[in-house]
Amino acid sequence: MSTFALVGAITPGPVNVLALSHGSTKEAGQPLAFVLGASVSYAWVVMLMGTSAQHVLIGHPMLVSATQWLGCLYLLFLAWKMASAPTSALQPVPGDSPTHRWQAFGSGILIQALNPKAWLVALSGVGLFVLPQADVGAYLWLFGGVSLLACLIGVGTWAIMGSALARWLESPVRQRHLNLALAGTLALTVVGMIPAISP
Repeated sequence: MSTFALVGAITPGPVNVLALSHGSTKEAGQPLAFVLGASVSYAWVVMLMGTSAQHVLIGHPMLVSATQWLGCLYLLFLAWKMASAPTSALQPVPGDSPTHRWQAFGSGILIQALNPKAWLVALSGVGLFVLPQADVGAYLWLFGGVSLLACLIGVGTWAIMGSALARWLESPVRQRHLNLALAGTLALTVVGMIPAISP
């Protein structure tokens, strides 16, 4: 269970690409806030999948499909915004604004909640490790806790890598290249998920 959760959390995906982008800023607290938001949101996705999504999938497959496609479109929009962002977006932000930290926390929650990869990994994990058990409720809480810890480690690793890149981002040309690389990686991860959600 732990290995599955960690592999799902640390492999490249939309949230991890955005964590790398947040980590490349020098505003204190912003990367951590994003990681916390994304991790809490993923644990919520796991719990929701375990308690109610099975009924939703059985009763309303069109609703599930529409939600997945909406998530894909939103993440592609984020990729476009990242690709077209001015280079100043990655420059150090003066001060330590609580508003920016809360915005990063909310961004982590929203992006993870709309991330099709998160829903697919959570559903797979629930099917593998929770539903076959005699005490489904206890194992769901266990899997939720393991998933929260794995997400903190996985997404946090990507944010730390972004922090390590920050010292190389003094040049506007490098900032622009990073924007384009992250946007392209994000778009590719979304496109790669489309076969899994297509009927």
